[in-house]
Amino acid sequence: MKIPRIPRPEIGSISLSAIVALYLLLATNSSFWAHASVYFVHARTSLLAFAAALYLALFAILTPLSVKYLMKPALVILILVSATAAYFADTFGIIIDRDMIGNAAVTTQAEASHLLTFSLARHLLVYAVLPSILIVWVRVRHRRFLPKAAVNFAFVSVSLLVGAGLIYANFATVAYALREHTDLMKRFNPSGPLIATVRYGLSTYRERNLVVRPLGTDAHQGARVAAAGKPVVVVVVAGETARAMNFSLNGYERETNPELKALGVVNYRNTTSCGTATAVSLPCMFSVYPRSQYSDWKARSTENLVNVLTHAGVSVSWWDNNTGSKGIADLISFASQTGRKNSPLCNNGECLDEILLGDLDRKLGAAISNSVIVLHQLGSHGPSYYLRYPAAFRRFTPDCRTPELMRCSTAELVNAYDNTILYTDHILASVARLLEKHQDRIAGAMIYMSDHGESLGENGLYLHGAPYVIAPKEQTQVPFIAWFSEPYQAAMGVDAGCLAKDADKPKSHDNLFHTVLGMMDVETRVYNRDLDAFAACTRPANKEHQPAPGYHAAQNGEPESSAPAARRKRDGRPAFCDFPLCLSHGRAVDLHQIW
Repeated sequence: MKIPRIPRPEIGSISLSAIVALYLLLATNSSFWAHASVYFVHARTSLLAFAAALYLALFAILTPLSVKYLMKPALVILILVSATAAYFADTFGIIIDRDMIGNAAVTTQAEASHLLTFSLARHLLVYAVLPSILIVWVRVRHRRFLPKAAVNFAFVSVSLLVGAGLIYANFATVAYALREHTDLMKRFNPSGPLIATVRYGLSTYRERNLVVRPLGTDAHQGARVAAAGKPVVVVVVAGETARAMNFSLNGYERETNPELKALGVVNYRNTTSCGTATAVSLPCMFSVYPRSQYSDWKARSTENLVNVLTHAGVSVSWWDNNTGSKGIADLISFASQTGRKNSPLCNNGECLDEILLGDLDRKLGAAISNSVIVLHQLGSHGPSYYLRYPAAFRRFTPDCRTPELMRCSTAELVNAYDNTILYTDHILASVARLLEKHQDRIAGAMIYMSDHGESLGENGLYLHGAPYVIAPKEQTQVPFIAWFSEPYQAAMGVDAGCLAKDADKPKSHDNLFHTVLGMMDVETRVYNRDLDAFAACTRPANKEHQPAPGYHAAQNGEPESSAPAARRKRDGRPAFCDFPLCLSHGRAVDLHQIW
């Protein structure tokens, strides 16, 4: 028996463009309209005009794409991009901006796998695959080239004119809403993620011939560290996704820091991050630039904290249990822990943070020189919080045991996250105890900062990465903790009791660069004592080692130098300046403004 063929319906290219534009506007922009309805709450007429203008703009963009052999692939790609972005926006409250595209570009397979869930597959099937099948199935009628060009031009022109008229008639309201809420158009699909991708691509292309300028080549270790009588070792723990409000040291009602509390650490309760995602915050933490002046370009084109320490003769190592150093450790010893085989602490390309402790014990036991060891945690990285701690630290139950956070109650989600903080407490306390274990042969100290916080459903937001201008405190308030061994306090002149009294003063990621230099007694013109969180409670250096008169970091975070431009190479490319500012005919020139 012959099965009858189902006739393929036909549709004109203009009609298909109009239908797809309407679909994108309504089916893939729930988050956009939810926020727009709030931003235009007292101007519903203007909101309707704005919606109509957006539809006409979408239609005007899709119509020129209605070319045979191009139209269907283009529409399918736009629907796939919009549906994918819509899932993350609707589920986690995420905005797909340039930084988020950057995070996705550098993520690992193991990290990405936690986001590839059944819910995502179901969403894409309904909102992307099925509409795409329909587009591929139907026959599209196309006019001949010249008539088609004329008709398309007419439709596009009318659409743009009408859309512009609607915006003009409501200009004051629309302009005010977009100016006051810069996040709104970043939420619009498909333009938001596509523009973000183009911006990321352009910035990556711009950096292909990046010249990295040396920083702090005058650095040397001071008299205190030379007179310590034993190696001075500072462990810098770069935390991941730990928010300050869930630390009991900061007043959280649950006891999530029992081990650190027993150690009597110095805890800074009011510390803000540089960004809301690792790809921004981590380089910023180790950069000489304060957040007000920081940019990805500046960070990548200027050496950072670990390089200045190296110039001073300090042995620097970076041990990574995350997704890499984001370029920070390109010129120093780097070791990734995530590739370990046959370890009970590792599974599917990820390891519990205890993987760092065994090597640290051996390293401290064999230390023969002044050293800084950076431990980059996996910490509390979501959405699979339950994979970040072993069974022994599953203290708060029931805990969310799935990366599909929407399937868990708020209590379950918070329980899982709090268990990650409890485990981080154990890791940090273990680092301090290892430093104490070897204090007969080293003078050790630990400093801990998280790169950013995390949203756990507050105001409909999950995870992190919100644009900083609208980011909630859950994503920008981070823990900052320090511990000093007795030999370190004696050798370096640090008064831990004095520091504890200073713990309520605001701190930020701006402090890390200068604080670690101070902890290692590194003297250089790029050091700014005002940004050293411990300087006020540390025995001051000798006067002859104070910053040179030409240094103005307290004003602008950037040094200037009258020394001849140094010439070095990094990755085979020459660098021409010793500092971010160079002198030209006696005048300071900021190279970031002209390169």
